[in-house]
Amino acid sequence: MKNQNISYFLLLEFSKNQHIQFLHFFLFFVLYLATVATNLLIITAVAFDHQLHSPMYFFLMNLALQDIGSVSIIVPKSMINSLMNTRQISYFGCTAQIFLFLSFGASDLFLLTVMAYDRYVAICHPLHYEMMMNLKACTRIIILVWIISLLYGMLHTTGTFSILFCSNVVNQFFCEIPQLLKLSCFGFNLFEVGILVASVIAGLGCFTFIIISYAMIFKAVVKIPSEQGRQKALSTCLPHLIVVSMLLLTGSFAYLRTPSDTPSYLDFGLTVLYSLLPPLFNPIIYSMRNRNIKYVLSKLWRF
Repeated sequence: MKNQNISYFLLLEFSKNQHIQFLHFFLFFVLYLATVATNLLIITAVAFDHQLHSPMYFFLMNLALQDIGSVSIIVPKSMINSLMNTRQISYFGCTAQIFLFLSFGASDLFLLTVMAYDRYVAICHPLHYEMMMNLKACTRIIILVWIISLLYGMLHTTGTFSILFCSNVVNQFFCEIPQLLKLSCFGFNLFEVGILVASVIAGLGCFTFIIISYAMIFKAVVKIPSEQGRQKALSTCLPHLIVVSMLLLTGSFAYLRTPSDTPSYLDFGLTVLYSLLPPLFNPIIYSMRNRNIKYVLSKLWRF
C-alpha cells in the first residue's frame, strides 16, 4: 500500500466491547477537562491580575496555552472515535495532528529553555533584569519560539510523510511519529534522518543550556546571605525544574525505545505519560509552589 493509495489511517482500537469504549471516552473526557480547566485557571490568573504581570508569569501563561493546544490536537479525536465506534482518521487529519503536536511539543521545550534563562537573569543579574526581560523583549522571544516551532513541525511532518507507507494501521490512539515510521516500506529517507538528527541535537542543546543555567543559579543562590532570600529564589526555580524533568524523562522513555509491532499496554501507557500527563500537571506544580498564583486563584474563587 503506497502513500497515494492511503486516504485514511486506522488508529488503535481499545476494545470491541462498546462498554469499554464508553469507559475510554469517559476517562479521556475527565482527563481532557481537568487539563483544560487547570491551564485556563493559570491563564485567567495571569491575564487579570496585575501582580502576575511579569516575564515569568507571561511565559507561564504561554506554556499553559501550548499545553491546552497539545492535548486538544489528540484527545478529542480519540474520544470521538470511541463514541462513534470507529478507528479512522483521514490522511489530512493525521498530517495535521503530526504537524500541530510536534509544533506544540517543540514550543514547550523552547519555552522551558527560555524560562530557565529568565530565572538565570532574575537571580544572577537582578539589577539588569528589567532592562533585559522587558515586555518588548519577551514578546519577541515568544514570537521567535513560535516561528521556530512551526518551522520544525513543518519540516518534521514533511520528512515523515515523504516516506512510502506499506500499511495504514497505527498502533496508537493518535498519529505518533515512531508508529508512523514503522509503517515505512523502505526505511527512513535522508531528509527524515537529517530532521531526526537535528531534533536530537536541538533537544540536547536545550537540555545543556538549562543545566548550565541552573548550575549558575544554584551557585548564586548559595551566596545569598538570608535564608528567606534563598528560599524565595528556589521557590521560583523548583517548579520549573520539576516540569522540565518530567517532560524530558517521559519523552525519552517513549521515543528512545523501539515501539512494538503489535499494540501493547506499555506503548500506550508511555504515550499517555509523555503526551497527556505533563500538560495536566504543569499548572498544578506551578500553583503548589507559587504563593502569588495561589493567592490570585483564591481571590478568583471567592469572586
